[in-house]
Amino acid sequence: MLMSVITGLGVVAPNGIGVKEFWAATLSGRSGIADLDRFDASGYPARLAGLVNGVDPAALLPGRLLPQTDVSTRLAMIAAQSALEDASVDTTAVPDYDMGIVTANASGGFEFTHREFKKLWSLGPEHISVYESFAWFYAVNTGQISIRHGMRGPSTALVADQAGGLDALGHARRIVRSGVPLVLSGGVDSAFDPWGWASHLASGLVSTDPDPTTAYRPFDVRAAGYLPGEGGGICVVEDPAAAHARGAQIYGEIAGYAATFDPAPDSGRPPGLRRAAESALADAGIGPADVDVVFADAAGVPELDRFEAGALREIFGERGVPVTAPKALTGRLLSGGGVLDVVSALMSVQEQVIPPTFATGDVPAGYGIDLVLGEPRPAAVDTALVLARGRWGFNSAIVIRNHRKEN
Repeated sequence: MLMSVITGLGVVAPNGIGVKEFWAATLSGRSGIADLDRFDASGYPARLAGLVNGVDPAALLPGRLLPQTDVSTRLAMIAAQSALEDASVDTTAVPDYDMGIVTANASGGFEFTHREFKKLWSLGPEHISVYESFAWFYAVNTGQISIRHGMRGPSTALVADQAGGLDALGHARRIVRSGVPLVLSGGVDSAFDPWGWASHLASGLVSTDPDPTTAYRPFDVRAAGYLPGEGGGICVVEDPAAAHARGAQIYGEIAGYAATFDPAPDSGRPPGLRRAAESALADAGIGPADVDVVFADAAGVPELDRFEAGALREIFGERGVPVTAPKALTGRLLSGGGVLDVVSALMSVQEQVIPPTFATGDVPAGYGIDLVLGEPRPAAVDTALVLARGRWGFNSAIVIRNHRKEN
């Protein structure tokens, strides 16, 4: 068997903690977009974000970890614990080297690094190495989770902005294929201190609309940017034989994966999103007609939405496949965004329904896509394609499919 199966899901999203709450919010349209309240943001042009509230890390994590971590790592550890519990995995009963971990992070621990930066600055500029601080923190999520759960198998931390979470799952599948029975994988991000917020705004793509119901509306004629969010998801990825042997529940399988990188802006070559999608389908051994729904990257920026719509039209034909973007309820979560879409895709397969893009109301006719709007759409969902693009040219695509034991 070349594919891997997903047996556990851990979610910390702006509109829901845990799979059940998140999925209920995704179907009902409950948004996690709110005014940024982590610091005084009144002087900034944008002040809305997808915020994870209602989580008390002190009640869920050992107290000694709190001073060593920031919001991103704490949320990742909570999601990892939830995924293992959801999969009914007792890590103390699994050999250390039979468990690996692959996570993605894009913000680099802004809050923690900024705090440590100020401490070191007080000792003198010669004590500061900002690049070393960021490089170290990118691996903290992976390291803290692996230490806590005794995972001594392959361990990897990836950085690919919004595409990173899908890359982590794709790499987890590769590790499972190499003979490691179980890999914990996904992406979680948070960058909502002043430094992190400034980095979001520096993209020039964040919506300045003050209305949380209209600020981020991908593929809409009035789309004017996206909203950042925090959180994400962690999945338990397993070898199918091992999962069946222990009687695990199986949400679905990772049937295909691919990643590309955009060419230089002056090359005259198109961006790589279409190539990523087509390569993922080829990796899964399927064609466009086999896809039942696409979970779009959905940038909420007219130029980027127009290109993605064009790529989908070229692959699937005019309105050839239902398309959705539930991330309008959470904002774009950097490395966590793609993983939340994978969770939604798995739940769509399980419950035979496609969640809508609630914030969008009027899609340009020229886009030629069948964007699911208004309310959930009952549908026969066996196979889903999930897309993600990151800043600076990252593109990733993953095919999620209903698991067939005979595969």
